[in-house]
Amino acid sequence: MFKVTPNPPDTDPVPYDAALDPKKMKEAADRALNYYLNPAALAAPPSSPKFRPVYLVDPTLDDETLLVEACESLSFAHAMAGNIANSIGGPERKPLLALQQVIMLNELLVNRLLDKRKLPQ
Repeated sequence: MFKVTPNPPDTDPVPYDAALDPKKMKEAADRALNYYLNPAALAAPPSSPKFRPVYLVDPTLDDETLLVEACESLSFAHAMAGNIANSIGGPERKPLLALQQVIMLNELLVNRLLDKRKLPQ
């Protein structure tokens, strides 16, 4: 049995558009490939991005100052959680009281660490 058409049919793999200039298409493809696959850029060490954190703790602060600040923050959080828990009632109050207790326990831990640091002086 003889087939009239070849298998697969002879067609252009990419439809040709007269508006597309082959030279411009090659330049665009080369630019894209150079941008993504440029071996010279891969060999160079990556430049560090400009890292601007929203919150930055001063690295020159000593441990005692950091602990004092943490203790004060926990103390404020303990007071706020207690005030909120006292202003509401019902089942919503119990989770707030538990949160207040966790904050208080962490505040006690930080205070204990501060006390240990002050003893050798």
